[in-house]
Amino acid sequence: MTPAARVQAAIELTQAIAESGKSPADRVAAGYFRERRYVGAKDRAGIQGMVYDVLRGRMQLDWWLKRGGIVNPSPRLRVLACLSIVTGWKAEEIAAAFSGERHAPDPLTPAEQSTLKRLPGRTLDHPDQPVEVRGNLPPWLKAKFAAALGDRLAIELAALNQPASVDLRVNLIKSTRADAQNRLRSEGIETKPTPLSPLGLRFAARKPLGQTASFKDGVVEVQDEGSQIVSLLVGAKPGMRAVDFCAGAGGKALAMAAGMDNKGHVIACDVSKLRLEASAKRLRRAGVHNVERRLLADERDKWIKRHKRHFDRVLVDAPCTGTGAWRRNPDGRWSLDEKDLDELKPKQARILATAARLVKPGGRLVYATCSLLREENEDQVAAFLAAEPEFRIVPIDKVWAETVTALGGPPCPCPPPYLMLTPARNGTDGFFAAVMERMPGAPKSEPHPSTGSG
Repeated sequence: MTPAARVQAAIELTQAIAESGKSPADRVAAGYFRERRYVGAKDRAGIQGMVYDVLRGRMQLDWWLKRGGIVNPSPRLRVLACLSIVTGWKAEEIAAAFSGERHAPDPLTPAEQSTLKRLPGRTLDHPDQPVEVRGNLPPWLKAKFAAALGDRLAIELAALNQPASVDLRVNLIKSTRADAQNRLRSEGIETKPTPLSPLGLRFAARKPLGQTASFKDGVVEVQDEGSQIVSLLVGAKPGMRAVDFCAGAGGKALAMAAGMDNKGHVIACDVSKLRLEASAKRLRRAGVHNVERRLLADERDKWIKRHKRHFDRVLVDAPCTGTGAWRRNPDGRWSLDEKDLDELKPKQARILATAARLVKPGGRLVYATCSLLREENEDQVAAFLAAEPEFRIVPIDKVWAETVTALGGPPCPCPPPYLMLTPARNGTDGFFAAVMERMPGAPKSEPHPSTGSG
């Protein structure tokens, strides 16, 4: 594709994402390129790179455009501004690309030409930009982020605006970290150990992974280092019975099963049949055979009542705003609104209370989100503990020592009682986790003949 054709495709894809409502950008992009199979891998990467630059810097781009008299700019204007400010194209290069010729964008209008004259030489950041503009933070979230991050607000927002690393989790059923690293190197992929997760490898440079034997054979899985840490903190050991209550596509259930060395029983639950079905291929590839997938109707599903207090470990990776994952989902900040948060909070509370019923006396309940907001994290845990006196917090440094340091990881980087990983401080997505224990003296339920029945 010519540079002009790439620009036109970036405008179209940016428009499609804007019109898609709350559909994730990567899903919209997948659909866009599925209909244009002639677009090669290099062109796809270039087009997506432009689009994601617009999504990451949208508020700053709009700030510059507003200075030029443009209010509520179109996706086309945002791409134009991005080409000038972020990509560094000269005005004549942009004008040449907007030629109106085959596969090229329509020629610049007089208003666009006037706007373009004001942009060359600008940088995305400017001292006059408020912290929420420089951090590309929707205004309604400013106070909530400030409450959660305090004096680290600016530095964490800057980190959230950077592309995420590509992290891999080594499948201990099939390999060790050192062997997996050597195997990837022999396939032309250089990695380095992740600093926190003793099971992680980080790409030194982005390269296609899906066609490597290491991936096809289930030696490695793509999983952010923070997500790996949450999986480890569950502390699922061989012979235990564990539940991944909001399993989705099964990434954490896979990690839990590997930590159990395929011995014991993991139930991967979800209310989405599609998400559960997506995990089947991953389970086969990883050589995991102690995971049972369980479709739940809702939080009142009869299966939950039948298995009350039967499990050693229960993980609740709760649906959340995803504010900690904006590095890899920059569109999330623009599709999220206050109504979403208001709807999520009671849903999270219901899910946590329901999943807690499955924990046996002496067992542990892990509540986790990829959110940075106190309303979804500390406040949810405090409300749960106030309502459930049989549960108590297990300090995160104690759990970390048992599960992460014991495998060769470093000391816990977070003060107790909770885990809070952030992009600037830890180089991971933003993750929160609280580990709670049902006190051993709590009444036990009647034994059930099989955790897999029903």
